[in-house]
Amino acid sequence: MMKKSRRSFLKVAGIAAIGLGASPAMNFASSDSDGTALAVKGKNEQALTAHRWGMVIDTNKITEEIAEKITEICHKTHNVPDFKHEVDAEKYPKTRSVNHKQEIKWIWKEEFHYAFPEKEDEYLTEKFHDLPFLVTCNHCKNAPCVQACPTQATFKREDGIVIMDFHRCIGCRFCMAACPYGSRSFNFRDPRPFIAETIPDFPTRSKGVVEKCNLCAEQLAKGELPHCAQVSEGAIVVGDLEDPESDIRALLKEHFTIRRNESLGTEPSVYYIV
Repeated sequence: MMKKSRRSFLKVAGIAAIGLGASPAMNFASSDSDGTALAVKGKNEQALTAHRWGMVIDTNKITEEIAEKITEICHKTHNVPDFKHEVDAEKYPKTRSVNHKQEIKWIWKEEFHYAFPEKEDEYLTEKFHDLPFLVTCNHCKNAPCVQACPTQATFKREDGIVIMDFHRCIGCRFCMAACPYGSRSFNFRDPRPFIAETIPDFPTRSKGVVEKCNLCAEQLAKGELPHCAQVSEGAIVVGDLEDPESDIRALLKEHFTIRRNESLGTEPSVYYIV
């Protein structure tokens, strides 16, 4: 009886938190037992929709400059803390310096052999050795993080986006252990003192909460493409993987692509043109 009561409480509390002014990025009604959420139709009729969202990253178009620009806009618009940022001592007098190994990241550069450890071809590795590979949440079709989360703080929407309700996260980090891509970060401390400029349109997080890329769900709800795609100069394309007429499907037909750790059966929704 106790288990049932706790489960009911978590469900009601989560829905209540969403109802009390959550942003479009967290605009959901409920989630099923398998973690799949039914998205609430937004008020904006111009919202971008898809049967299953996916991303193609063209490694031939990614330069160091573009990669930096993508990371910067993503982290800035989602209030991702930078632990190298000088803290306002007057506003946060008790805030101490941070171990930079505890960095929070949504999208970042990674070396090829770390991003694709299963690609053992030495010549392929040599070819891509000096290229900046961008890695992020793969929004997997069979997302292990969704199955691992005990409170459904992590769940998958009908349109394939794997997203988080920060209010439900209890900081157990089971999702981090389940993710084979290292796409999740944990706030070991209050991240807010390390945000240079807080963007009011997206919620800040608190100590003890996990976070990751949300494929700019708040942008899609407004009818706009994710920030990374907008500043990538054509290097990142986001679209409907299940629409044979979509731009993303055209790219997949025209180019050879790879995905990270495909053998695991997670079915990542992020593809790389190589």
